[in-house]
Amino acid sequence: MTRAFLVLGALSGCVAVALGAFAAHGLRERVPADMLAVFETGARYQMYHALALIAVAWVATRGGGTMIVAAGWLFVAGTLLFSGSLYLLVLTGQRWLGAITPLGGVAFLLGWLALAVAGWRD
Repeated sequence: MTRAFLVLGALSGCVAVALGAFAAHGLRERVPADMLAVFETGARYQMYHALALIAVAWVATRGGGTMIVAAGWLFVAGTLLFSGSLYLLVLTGQRWLGAITPLGGVAFLLGWLALAVAGWRD
């Protein structure tokens, strides 16, 4: 699991940088400023949680058990649901995708709580 979370974190960080650059250089003239900010929020939260996945990989090398694994998968799910829904909302204009975003936020919150529990138990 350690390797999986490290690889997923590194790849997610790479994608976050690429999409942040895409927003800055490819979307700036194509979407309204408020939608650009939405896209950038997705990239920012993806980067935060890419780093969190790398931290999960590190903690997993020291133990952590099922809670650290749960934290990692919750961060992955949160990234897909939160950041993914924001990217798609901006790129497609489908406003209903905004209803998915809070599910990703909840996954992020649960991931942080699982990480805290893993740390507490260690």
